[in-house]
Amino acid sequence: MTKTLRFALAAPLALALAACGSDASDTGGEIEGEAVAAVPAPEGTQWSDTVTVTDMDGYMIGNPDAPIKLVEYASLTCPTCARFAAEGMEPLISEYVNSGRVSFELRNQIHGPHDLALATLVRCTADEAFIPLSDQVFANQQQVLGPIFENQAAVEQSLNLPPEQRLVRLAEVGGFYDFFAARGLSEDQARECLADEQAYTTIADNSTRQSDELNITGTPTFLINGTAADANTWAALEPILQRAGAR
Repeated sequence: MTKTLRFALAAPLALALAACGSDASDTGGEIEGEAVAAVPAPEGTQWSDTVTVTDMDGYMIGNPDAPIKLVEYASLTCPTCARFAAEGMEPLISEYVNSGRVSFELRNQIHGPHDLALATLVRCTADEAFIPLSDQVFANQQQVLGPIFENQAAVEQSLNLPPEQRLVRLAEVGGFYDFFAARGLSEDQARECLADEQAYTTIADNSTRQSDELNITGTPTFLINGTAADANTWAALEPILQRAGAR
């Protein structure tokens, strides 16, 4: 087991909440640009239908050649990330992504074993389902996380099982199978994904490596063309996107 994975599995649940809420003000520079013209999507489509899995293990929607590239590092267990999803995703997609000016890429920062299980499950079906399933977790976050926090002893016991059983059992404790089955992911498929130690180790390793390399200290953290934006809400982020040229 890698050091990264050991930390992801052993991190106390309280740490997951502590890591939620980033402060990008010390890492970001000025984000300004000339106004960018809209780019029509291919006939009969809209840009939000285009999904690309990036070499950073992120899922990007929108024009792959959009001049303004927005990246969010998010934890599926983070309330501030859930708030952004509730307030920002609809206008971000309809007004910015579908204009072809902005692409949006969601990347996971892992905040504990339950977060790792969820990040594995949202990858367990078609690429196009990653962001919608993530949004469903955000929209129902208290329901999803309630059983985990109410049964911490059982969660800890699950992490002592063999690697191919750990997240499988954790998902049982959390009731994740019923939640995802109601959204099109069968329990058999979910169990198969969670038993894949190599897959979930890769997610954990990518989270740690990218966080270290890019100085991502909490979630949500937004990058616009590689520069950290001093924002963690849609109300704060939208004007920065506009200053970057999405106007």
